[in-house]
Amino acid sequence: MSEQPDNQATDEATPKPAKKKEGIGGFITTIVYALAIALFVRTVAYEPFNIPSESMLPTLLVGDYIFVSKFTYGYSRHSVIFSPPLGEGRILESVPERGDVAVFKLPRDGETDYIKRIIGLPGDRIQMKGGVLHINGKAVPRERVEPFMERDSYGRRRELPRWRETLPNGVVYDTLDIAPGTPFDDTGVFTVPAEHYFMMGDNRDNSVDSRAPTRSGVGFVPAENLVGRADFMFFSTDGTARFWEVWNWYSATRFRRLFTTID
Repeated sequence: MSEQPDNQATDEATPKPAKKKEGIGGFITTIVYALAIALFVRTVAYEPFNIPSESMLPTLLVGDYIFVSKFTYGYSRHSVIFSPPLGEGRILESVPERGDVAVFKLPRDGETDYIKRIIGLPGDRIQMKGGVLHINGKAVPRERVEPFMERDSYGRRRELPRWRETLPNGVVYDTLDIAPGTPFDDTGVFTVPAEHYFMMGDNRDNSVDSRAPTRSGVGFVPAENLVGRADFMFFSTDGTARFWEVWNWYSATRFRRLFTTID
């Protein structure tokens, strides 16, 4: 009679290690599912990027964090992380609009992410004359607007000449033309090949883009190299706070740029 309770106690204690194993397994499964969902969203919906350079001033600032829509132009192998060799071309392809701000893979290596504005469509003739953009032989209208204010590397404020351009399809955006007579202010005529695009930075004197040949710059960008369209900004910091300096996060955040669309 006295042995039965002991046996029952032993039986009740036995499953405990199994429950512990199930707990660890469940946690790992949850992590795997979360990563799979994140990868799926990143591939087919939106991917976050941060802006590391000044080539898109004044539209995008260093320290901006943006979401790029992956579905806008359809999907290619560059829509997937690490750009696996899944074949050429795009599926569910949609033609970009002139003036879109787009992320693409640099043609010469197929790996580096660049962000520029789509200026030339297939068949277009693009040329710069005296710092003025010409599309298919016609000058793109532009007007001088209030200067763009920025701080140099020494923290001193300076004014940069800003121009407002209007593309033939009505897209309006601002550019910087800091120093007249720079090499990219006057170019030959670029005829955009089929299934390619001509990309330019809004900071015209400080942008390596399609005005520079593929071997040293960007050149013409194949349609399959497009990653997606930059749609909106979800965060922006001026860089004055390091990651661990929590007490400076508030002052470093550019609140006026949060959750704004990108034009």
